[in-house]
Amino acid sequence: MGHPAGLRSGTRYAFSRKFREKGMIRLSTYLKQYKVGDIVDIKTNGAVQKGMPHKVYHGKTGVVYNVTKSAVGIIIYKKVKHRYIEKRLNIRIDHVSPSRSREDFLRRVKTNAELKKKAKAEGKPVQLKRQPAMPRDARTVSMADNRPESVAPIPYETTI
Repeated sequence: MGHPAGLRSGTRYAFSRKFREKGMIRLSTYLKQYKVGDIVDIKTNGAVQKGMPHKVYHGKTGVVYNVTKSAVGIIIYKKVKHRYIEKRLNIRIDHVSPSRSREDFLRRVKTNAELKKKAKAEGKPVQLKRQPAMPRDARTVSMADNRPESVAPIPYETTI
């Protein structure tokens, strides 16, 4: 029996490639340019063993602090008991993808700036707080115009 506590134990599904992403690694993975301060997600690629982070960091998000030829340095805050410790990881770009966590925030900043500009031109106060989505309005379907149809399967015919 094998010992179940190795370096890559419990990563059978975490490190496996997803559906339709098996095989050669896309060229766009290597052509992405990372800059210091970029927010990135650590997503370990099981096909590349070099520069692979530990399984603990799979799925974590951090900030790039160093960029080299084929790797990036990432700052991660790891929870240890009651405190967060800053960890600096050097990970190959195969195991890193740009984070989409700030996209919604940046989009809101742009729309809020436009709303402020428009409100200032009109001389009205502006409401920038996000409002929760309200429940949809109730609807009734009339049976007068919509006659019910009975649906039945078509019998299978073999035409040779």
